Amino acid sequence: MRKPLALLWFLSAAPLAAQDLPKGQFPAGWKVRTDRANESATEIVFVDMAPGWHLTTGPAAILYNPATTASGNYRLESESFLFDPGTRNEAFGVFFGGRDLEGAGQAYTYFLIRRSGDYLVKRRTGAETPVVVDWTPHPAILKYDAKGEAASTAKNVLAVEIGPEAVRFLVNGQQVTTLQRTDVDTEGVVGLRVNHGLNLHVTTLKLQKR
Repeated sequence: MRKPLALLWFLSAAPLAAQDLPKGQFPAGWKVRTDRANESATEIVFVDMAPGWHLTTGPAAILYNPATTASGNYRLESESFLFDPGTRNEAFGVFFGGRDLEGAGQAYTYFLIRRSGDYLVKRRTGAETPVVVDWTPHPAILKYDAKGEAASTAKNVLAVEIGPEAVRFLVNGQQVTTLQRTDVDTEGVVGLRVNHGLNLHVTTLKLQKR
């Protein structure tokens, strides 16, 4: 399948173009919350750019549309392209089961990967972020340095499949771990999570009832 022209252009021109994109002006309906109260979302670029969105972070943040919620059994999937992170090994991915996302009692589970080919599963409950699965390498994750000299980005597809009892975590179609449903948050808002100083193009954030 041929990539849309807008994406082909951005895959080659993103580092330069991102400098000209507006900060703090987000897609309609979307909200952005930084990890720390003293960090401002106005330092984040997050704009519509077909297909999907382009974003460049300063502080780490979650990005979400409060109307995009999931319950019961479902599949959440997101395709992203990571542009040159330099020496940073910061993480990015998806979150699900979000509740009270603008309040002190915010809660969600997040599934992240990073340039070195590792994945992580954590929960947030207020100010606490307990680890569910600590950083673990997996060959399914495309490392940025392994993308090939001809490529300007590293593409990875993350998916979470919520079943009646188990939750499967997949990268590029391969299961990297499975957990009991009781180990994670499943009911609520879904969205993106991106840590400090990353430049990404996210083409999809798809929900499918199962």
